[in-house]
Amino acid sequence: MNNAVAGFSKLSKKEKINWIAETYFSNPEEALTIIRNYWNSDEKLQQLHDEFIENTITNLYIPLGIAPNFLINGKYKTIPMAIEESSVVAAASKAAKYWSTRGGFKTTVIDTEKIGQVHFTFNGDAEKLHAFFDQIKPKFFSETQSITKNMEQRGGGILDLKLKDKRSLLENYYQLHATFETKDSMGANFINSCLEQFASTLKEEFQNSDLFTNDDALQVIMSILSNYVPNCLVRAEVSCPVEELTEKHISDPQLFAERFVQAVQIAEAEPFRAVTHNKGIMNGVDAVILATGNDFRAVEAGVHAYASKNGQYASLSHAKIENGIFTFWLEIPLALGTVGGLTSLHPLVKLSLEILEKPSASELMEIVAAAGLAQNFAALRSLTTTGIQEGHMKMHLNNIINQFEATDEERHLIKSHFKKTTVTHSAVVEFIESLRK
Repeated sequence: MNNAVAGFSKLSKKEKINWIAETYFSNPEEALTIIRNYWNSDEKLQQLHDEFIENTITNLYIPLGIAPNFLINGKYKTIPMAIEESSVVAAASKAAKYWSTRGGFKTTVIDTEKIGQVHFTFNGDAEKLHAFFDQIKPKFFSETQSITKNMEQRGGGILDLKLKDKRSLLENYYQLHATFETKDSMGANFINSCLEQFASTLKEEFQNSDLFTNDDALQVIMSILSNYVPNCLVRAEVSCPVEELTEKHISDPQLFAERFVQAVQIAEAEPFRAVTHNKGIMNGVDAVILATGNDFRAVEAGVHAYASKNGQYASLSHAKIENGIFTFWLEIPLALGTVGGLTSLHPLVKLSLEILEKPSASELMEIVAAAGLAQNFAALRSLTTTGIQEGHMKMHLNNIINQFEATDEERHLIKSHFKKTTVTHSAVVEFIESLRK
C-alpha cells in the first residue's frame, strides 16, 4: 500500500471491508471471515454499533465482567467492569469482599464543578479589557439562555465566568474561564455550545465597544471544555483497627499495615513507581467507566494531570496508621454522566447502569472511586505479601492455554499441574509440549 485511497468514506461497508481484505491480506477470504464472525446476528443492533463511529468494519469485543460485594456507604453494589486484562475483576472482587466485613467503602463527592475556556489574544491595555469584561459579563449569560434553559431546569447551568490574564505564559494570551454544573450528564456538548456562544458574544461586543482604538486587536483562538476538572472531586476510603487486617496472607497485621503505608509513601515520592501504582487504580476506574459508556480517555487525562498538581507526578492514593487505625484513601477528579451519549444508546451500557440500580452521576463517581481504591488495595496487598505474579499468572493461565488451543483433557491436566507449581509462560509451554509428546 504505497498510494492514498480516494473517497474511502463514501464506500459502502462491504466495499470498505473488501478493500481492507484485498489490500492488506495474503488470504483475503480468511480476513473477511474473521471480520464477519464478530458481527452481531441482529442486523438492527449491528447497524446501531456501526453508527457509533466512522468507517466501521466489525466489533472488537472486550469482556464485561462483574465484581460483587462492594459495600459502599452501607449499601451493597455489584459493579460491572469492561476490561481485557486478567486478574483485574478477580482482584477487585476479592478486595470488595475483604472490606465488606470491615466496614466497607466510605465515599463522598466533594464537588462536581466542570470547566471550559475561550482562549483568545488581545494586544491592548489590560485594564481596558478587564473593564470591558465587567461591563459585558451579563450578556454572556443572557445570550446563552436558549442553551442553558433545559440544564437549569435540572439544577445545572453556568456557575461563573472569569477573565484570566495569561500573558505570563504566552504573549497577549487571555482566557474566558467558565465553570459549569451539568448534573447527571457529562455535559461536553452543553459546555462546548456555551463556550462557542461566549466567543461569538466576545467578538461582537468587542467590535461594537467604544473602549478600544483601531490599534487594539482581539482574536479568538479556540473554545473548548477542559478534561482537567480538579474541582469535580470524589473521595473513597477504607479503614479499620490494625488488628482486624488479619487474613490468610496477613498473619502479622501491624507489619502488614506498616509495609502497606511504606509502599504508598514510595509511590508518593517516586514518579517511576507512582505511574504503575496509579495505573493499577485506573484498571478499576477505567473498567467501570467503559462499562457505563463514559469517556475513559478524558478521565485518564484529567486524573494524571491531577496526580501532577504539586509539580511532580505522585500517588493518587494515601495511607496512614493513627491511634491503632489503618486508613487507606484516594481523591480523584471524575467528570461522569449517566444520561445522554452512549448511556441511552448502547444496550450493554444500559444493562450496566441497571445493574448499578440507575445511579446519578454523583453516585457513579462514588462507585468508580471505590472500584479504583479496591483495585489499588488488592495490588498493594499482593506486592507487600505474596508478590504480584502469583495471583496474576494463575489468572493468566487460561490465556496461555487458549493460545495453544488445548483440548479439554489437556486443559484439565494443565490446571491440575499448576495448582501447586509456579505459573510462567515458559513453564506452561514446556508442560503442554511434554503432554503432546
